[in-house]
Amino acid sequence: MTEQKLNSLGFAKPPAETRVVVAMSGGVDSSVAAALLKEEGYEVIGITMQLYDHGQVVQKKGPCCAGLDIYDAQQVASKLSIPHYVLDYETRFKQAVIDDFVDSYVHGETPVPCIRCNQTVKFRDLYTMAKDLGAEALATGHYVQRHIKDGTPQLHAGLDPARDQSYFLFTTTKEQLDFLRFPLGGKQKQEMRDYARTLGLEVADKPDSQDICFVPDGKYASLVEKLKPGAADPGEIVHVDGTVLGEHKGIIHYTIGQRKGLGIGGGDPLYVVSLNPEKHQVIVGPKEALAKSEIWLKDLNWLDKDLEEGISTPCSAKYRSTQDPIQVTLTLQKDGLLQVVFKEPQYGVSPGQACVFYEGSRVLGGGWITR
Repeated sequence: MTEQKLNSLGFAKPPAETRVVVAMSGGVDSSVAAALLKEEGYEVIGITMQLYDHGQVVQKKGPCCAGLDIYDAQQVASKLSIPHYVLDYETRFKQAVIDDFVDSYVHGETPVPCIRCNQTVKFRDLYTMAKDLGAEALATGHYVQRHIKDGTPQLHAGLDPARDQSYFLFTTTKEQLDFLRFPLGGKQKQEMRDYARTLGLEVADKPDSQDICFVPDGKYASLVEKLKPGAADPGEIVHVDGTVLGEHKGIIHYTIGQRKGLGIGGGDPLYVVSLNPEKHQVIVGPKEALAKSEIWLKDLNWLDKDLEEGISTPCSAKYRSTQDPIQVTLTLQKDGLLQVVFKEPQYGVSPGQACVFYEGSRVLGGGWITR
């Protein structure tokens, strides 16, 4: 008996017998992901999540998963002749992403809501919905790659370094990675736009989303103050030597490493070194005061073989999505925290950010900076 050849998604049956749910945000990437799978003959179902109030953002062009983007996703699905559903995840999104974002800012941290969104409503709630629909895979338009080694799926950076989104997917679990597929991971962004044009998709030239989707005007502090009255209470700007230099209008207006807009001109350049939410203080100092030789992570998600407590492990890391990987050494502590020691001191590292670890292009895992 001849062994059935695997299809492009790794299943031993024809594409026509393989049901795939595609997360469609209304942008060009997820639209092309759906189109590519449909062209290969898969049974494709499109799902779009409404993540915040339709009426408030219907005329906004910046955000995703609301307003015009939901309409665009519906139009693409109609063009491709695939079923399409809109799921109201507004309450889940507010609880899991927006409230977490606000709380993080109030506590003097620098949140990364796109990772929280992938971790919760996209790869948890949408994952469950895709399973309920009888799908054998959930596909997205992310620029990451999924490779199989020794029968186990691995998460790798996207082929196009300018579009790689692996940093934002470090919380993907092993179980989720077994179910997920990323049709665009080995492709270039421009060729995806060209492909969309050949299909006559109106989203072909649609701009990429920029700022945080639920703050399309970029005014993060205004949102925080609206949802947490009192979060913008004034306080002291204090030098690392203890000298009070002035007054600020709320720590939510400041981030670690900030230099401009401090309102304390004169003398040598000063940077925001830390934030003290308990005392409502912004601590500033010279650039060298920003240097950190190590950080500590909580809520670790690990995709490689488990780390052994007390054993040092070298690898590369990124604590910002756009930076080049740096060399670090990891040591898992008894309390479950992960110590990350930098080979070279790093500047502008902030609690609340994610730190993601790599071996070459492979994502090993990551965690959240707690101190």
